[in-house]
Amino acid sequence: MKIDINIAKQHLELLDDSGKVLRSYPVSTSAKGVGETTGSFRTPRGRHIIRAKIGAGLPENAVLVRRRPTGEIFTSLLGAQFPERDWILTRILWLSGCEKGFNRMGETDTMRRYIYIHGTPDIVRLGIPGSHGCIRMRNADLVELFDLVPAGTEVYIEG
Repeated sequence: MKIDINIAKQHLELLDDSGKVLRSYPVSTSAKGVGETTGSFRTPRGRHIIRAKIGAGLPENAVLVRRRPTGEIFTSLLGAQFPERDWILTRILWLSGCEKGFNRMGETDTMRRYIYIHGTPDIVRLGIPGSHGCIRMRNADLVELFDLVPAGTEVYIEG
């Protein structure tokens, strides 16, 4: 299996080994566009793998901070209480770059930038750029994807 993310289309596809599309989901990538540099808040391009899967068994809308569940469940009330918070919900697929000098190591290291595929509040509009660099997905879609892919799955992000 392989994941392809198309930034121009704000779309993620899960493909089998023959290239057949198994699942297709809307996403939201960085509001600042593409880029690989640490601190840019841009979505990195190129070849990656899923280095770690975090949050198995958590309920939908579970809040994660620093890759750990806080015990909170996102609600509109919680969202209104913390309007500036970048919500990471439900599950995390932590990405690691595979292209040394482009998205791996040094100032361009995707994993050290904490770039994830993660859940987002249902009120967040997908299909348009809006994240801080990560790839946001609907929680139900992310749970489905999380259960289908193992750690080590290839991820290609096309800018």
